[in-house]
Amino acid sequence: MQRRRGQTPDSMLSLTLLLLLAVPELQAQPYPIPPTCYSKVLAMGKEITQRAAQIKTDRDTHGCTAHLPDLYIDVHNACLMSTMSSYQTLLDALRERRCSYTRKVQHLRATIRQLQIIMSQKCHGELVYTHDNCEALHHRRWRG
Repeated sequence: MQRRRGQTPDSMLSLTLLLLLAVPELQAQPYPIPPTCYSKVLAMGKEITQRAAQIKTDRDTHGCTAHLPDLYIDVHNACLMSTMSSYQTLLDALRERRCSYTRKVQHLRATIRQLQIIMSQKCHGELVYTHDNCEALHHRRWRG
């Protein structure tokens, strides 16, 4: 910064401090750049993987979800849509058991359904499947 006539070191310091305080405020705006469809799918996949692992160990839902297979959402796997549909069917079959009505299971069911819609209707052209390994979606554990 060049010193202008009439500016004292104190006023320059004030201006510098003001700029330092304003820059983080501009960067902290919610969603300054809208997420892409791909980044949304990745984030939802991670959330579903975590929730599927958590309901199998949760005190309230362990009894009726322990038999469910592990679920790992890999958006690059061509088997993902069929695997999510199968898992959704298993969750729907839990209705006979009490824990299917817990918020955690309901939220997982809704999030999987939402991801299926986003992937098939909204992001269809943005997703690229790099491999086709259905077994990988059931045997990789979440390490959160």
